[in-house]
Amino acid sequence: MIEKLAVSSMRLARHHTLIFHRVLNEQDPMSPDEPTAEWFRTLAGWLARRFEVISLAEAVRRAGNHGLRGPTVSITFDDGYADNFLVALPILEEFALPATFFVASGFIDGGRMWNDSIIETVRRLQPGNYSLEDLSPTSFEISDWASRRHLANTAITAWKHLPPQERQGKVDGFSALVDDLPIDLMMSKAQLRLLAESRLSTVGGHTRTHPILAALPDNAARDEIESGKRDLEEWLQREITLFAYPNGKLGRDYLRGHAEFVKEAGFRAAVATDWGTMDAATDLFAIPRFTPWHTNLPRFAVDMARCHFGLI
Repeated sequence: MIEKLAVSSMRLARHHTLIFHRVLNEQDPMSPDEPTAEWFRTLAGWLARRFEVISLAEAVRRAGNHGLRGPTVSITFDDGYADNFLVALPILEEFALPATFFVASGFIDGGRMWNDSIIETVRRLQPGNYSLEDLSPTSFEISDWASRRHLANTAITAWKHLPPQERQGKVDGFSALVDDLPIDLMMSKAQLRLLAESRLSTVGGHTRTHPILAALPDNAARDEIESGKRDLEEWLQREITLFAYPNGKLGRDYLRGHAEFVKEAGFRAAVATDWGTMDAATDLFAIPRFTPWHTNLPRFAVDMARCHFGLI
């Protein structure tokens, strides 16, 4: 009943774009909120039954032609994790659901995003007390998964909006506490090419090294946007027309001027992470997205309805 009410409330011409980062084979104690394959398969089946799931490119086309008819949904992934190819894509193919994968090109083939370096470092720390002058508080007792998550979240929050070089310097110093961090978290070029060959997949740009664009000088921000696009087009031998702003909050992570850089680079639309829905009046270079955190599908359906009416 809840699902029917939620879907019936979205009959208006509004389109939902869902954002994911990873789909894991099993729950990770360091990232317990990341979707598992079991949950994602259940969600995929629910979406296939209740919505018309269309590619983001198709949603953009329909919005431009005033052709959106609800309830429609697009699925997107950010960053370029290997599990997008290994775990998520087979499930999407099982239900014939299209998806767009926004890839930060600089991490392909063994790279590691700065936040993952923090998470993987904390995962490997020996139990004990750690004094870290760059953080507040400066003392952390590592004894269980909750204390490890607390340290990782504290570091990520403290360093997220620093200038990229300063942030990476802090991450590198922190990562020196352990050895052998993983080099297979992100897709390889071979995996990326196979992903792009799927008839259900669209690859989009996500800069080269995933900086907070608002923290960069204009020339550096422009280069990040353009170089990520060039990398992907060279590797995949196809035009890349969709873009996702790193982190993606307007006014905090990217500015209006960065949308102009995205247009000038040749992209046709861009997605943010501000919550909301898309209709014919939506700025196609600031498309909102919805994050499906709830594992309970009826609650998820209600949240989609609330997002539809601007209540969350």
